[in-house]
Amino acid sequence: EKQAEDNNSIECSKAGTMDLKFASSRKYISISVPSKSQAMSPHIKSVDDVVVLGMNLSKFNKPTQFFICVSGVFMFYLIYGYLQELIFSVEGFKPFGWYLTLVQFGFYSIFGLIELQLIQDKRRRIPGKTYMIIAFLTVGTMGLSNTSLGYLNYPTQVIFKCCKLIPVMIGGVFIQGKRYNIVDVSAALCMSLGLIWFTLADSTVAPNFNLTGVILISLALCADAVIGNVQEKAMKLHNGSNSEMVLYSYSIGFVYILFGLTCTSGLSPAVTFCSKHPVQTYGYAFLFSLTGYFGISFVLALIKIFGALLAVTVTTGRKAMTIVLSFLFFAKPFTLQYVWSGLLVVLGIFLNVYSKNMDKIKLPSLLGLWKKSVEERKSRTLSQTV
Repeated sequence: EKQAEDNNSIECSKAGTMDLKFASSRKYISISVPSKSQAMSPHIKSVDDVVVLGMNLSKFNKPTQFFICVSGVFMFYLIYGYLQELIFSVEGFKPFGWYLTLVQFGFYSIFGLIELQLIQDKRRRIPGKTYMIIAFLTVGTMGLSNTSLGYLNYPTQVIFKCCKLIPVMIGGVFIQGKRYNIVDVSAALCMSLGLIWFTLADSTVAPNFNLTGVILISLALCADAVIGNVQEKAMKLHNGSNSEMVLYSYSIGFVYILFGLTCTSGLSPAVTFCSKHPVQTYGYAFLFSLTGYFGISFVLALIKIFGALLAVTVTTGRKAMTIVLSFLFFAKPFTLQYVWSGLLVVLGIFLNVYSKNMDKIKLPSLLGLWKKSVEERKSRTLSQTV
């Protein structure tokens, strides 16, 4: 028996495992020790960790997370929209929307690299092929959107972008297999109808439509509708961080745009124009990119925590507020149709928030109100009879 135990110990040492033999039983428990390369890093973040600009939102409850994300989206993107319209108000800059997108993507890549160096876990979790698709969609939504401002006025461009709520829902059905209830569908219809009504009012009061601009912003709308669902699916499947998403998607997109501008000979005229107006172009573009980067970080956090549909609802409300500020800071004609269409959008936002909290918010149904009124009539009739 002693010799057999010695043989067993020799075999265990050769296999690199520790076997425990129980008396006469022939069952063994094998415990393997992983190598150093297979050991898990102590800096790997939890699946539930959501870090935005160095702030860990997972420490807060859901309502606080929602308030922080919405506040960040509204604050930074309102400044972002103002600077975007201010850049295109520079005389002669309208043909260079793609170059502005190139500069914007360059700044985003630098900001993402800096933020990624400040966090402990620097690994790339999402596959490169997925980032190539996301980068292509990002180039489409931002590049076409910026370029459309050379053909459309700013409120019209924003209104078109706000109508992406229904495409996002359709994309959620086909890409992620989601199912939406009647309240979500009603919210999307209210918001889209209100924004379309706003567009009709704008075309009546201050028509500035161009077929090229409409095509560009429509293509940007389609890409924008898809990208939220793709980002949500990739971030939840691979647990990617916001800084990682921004760095790789915008750096790959920068290469796409640079290659396109070089092939179409659109790079040299843009560089020449911007070198003559460095403050109004590069200076504003830096602030424009900085506020946009902070805003996209909060949008990605919204997507990761609450989903693409709620994130689009928040950004749509922000765009409505951007339109209001655009009328305040830049001279434009006004009509009451803007007010009614805006109220319809607010109704859509309320319906969407209600659909997310149906278990907490109990609104009376039409059938319940009818039964209640019938019971009150019966009780009133009975009291009169008595």
